[in-house]
Amino acid sequence: MRRPRALVLPALPERALARLGEVTDLIETPARPSLGFTDEQLADLVVETGATVLVTDGDQVRASVLSLQLDVVAVMGPPTSVDLALAAEYGVSVLHARDRDPDAIAELTLALMFAVSRHIVTADREVRRGHVYRSKVPPAQRHRGRRLTGRTLGIVGLGRVGRAMRWRCEGLGMRVIACDPQEPEATHTLPALLAEADVVSLHVPLTAETRGLFGYAEFGAMRPGAIYLNTSRGALHDLTALVDALRRGQVGGAGLDHFEGEWLDPSHPLIGLPNVVLTPRLSEATGETREELAEALVADITRLLGGEDPELAATRA
Repeated sequence: MRRPRALVLPALPERALARLGEVTDLIETPARPSLGFTDEQLADLVVETGATVLVTDGDQVRASVLSLQLDVVAVMGPPTSVDLALAAEYGVSVLHARDRDPDAIAELTLALMFAVSRHIVTADREVRRGHVYRSKVPPAQRHRGRRLTGRTLGIVGLGRVGRAMRWRCEGLGMRVIACDPQEPEATHTLPALLAEADVVSLHVPLTAETRGLFGYAEFGAMRPGAIYLNTSRGALHDLTALVDALRRGQVGGAGLDHFEGEWLDPSHPLIGLPNVVLTPRLSEATGETREELAEALVADITRLLGGEDPELAATRA
């Protein structure tokens, strides 16, 4: 029987790639476009290589790919880039590593909180440019921040990431309150949380109900000067409302790791605000996260090819 052929688009950690090579013939793939392969480019690759297993990292997998000879599509992350209904129709199993890394996300959220509260990014730029003493105001006064010990953190969404944030911030000496209608431990409503929190951190999934969760009313209800953190999804807030609140000083600073479409136009007014720290979806960008995710996905591919039930199936042929 011919061994399955695996077309691997993302750069997998060596150990996971070696394990995949034990159960498939690995195909050397061409350089990946910066924005990923289009559906048509990907279909051409599958045909040219004779791949029956496809490992992707957010490339669009639609009808022109799913209608080919593929048996398995494995996604390094949520399977939102795959047309799951069509995959089921064509008999293609779709696997994905559905669990996020709560520790990695919580650590980046903490990093943003410290960066915003202590003006780390703007101070770093001044040092690098030799501008530290160009002003008559000394740097210790110009960049005077706020101590987080004793402050109140309001967590919106007490799931795995929210809980990872809670124990870390309690360890810093912060008082932690939470809002989550699904969790009995979260005893605050959103209005009550906004009225008390010195730092507000979002950790909720993007759904029809949570889209635009934070707008003019919510930012206006925050304590004057409070910090706003979002390492979940850009569509959870109205960015225009956030800019307005930051300019007015109603929100004292913000740390954001996501934007709608994962892209922020360089001309956007948010760019010019000194009290904002921006990162390009780095919450799970750790070597450990990547290794664990890849190994879990390859283990599931191995199970499926061996006739066993996979643990991470979005659809099962």
